[in-house]
Amino acid sequence: MSACVFCDIVAGTGSARIVYEDEWTVAFLPLYPAAVGHTLLVPRAHVRDLWDLGAADAHHLTTALMNLAPALRRAFSPDGLNVVNSAGAAATQTVFHLHVHLVPRWHGDTFGPLWPDRAVRPVPSEEERERVAELIKEQVGQHPRG
Repeated sequence: MSACVFCDIVAGTGSARIVYEDEWTVAFLPLYPAAVGHTLLVPRAHVRDLWDLGAADAHHLTTALMNLAPALRRAFSPDGLNVVNSAGAAATQTVFHLHVHLVPRWHGDTFGPLWPDRAVRPVPSEEERERVAELIKEQVGQHPRG
């Protein structure tokens, strides 16, 4: 066994119910699903988190995601679907091999809301929103429209 449970699953030495695989990715059911049909999608290569994912691997991961999402819709007829990735412990990542959760959702299910209630979230000022937008644009190399 390796130090990474998802690498073990990819290698075939870990136990999992695999529902999809291709040359670059593997998808399987988690031990503790949040809903019926909850599926985890991982790259075959060990990638710690989204910040370490290269563009080619991102393409392969997205291609697999777009095969799985419609399959889950056909299999379970959910009212919706959450696609969730957590990068880092502060974002609740507990297995440090990049994985994407595909969670079918139904009205009134027990999953609960994904976002905090608006009543408890601070509303940023226009100045703060502009400052945040500029910081992001600066880092992606885009500048404000003039």
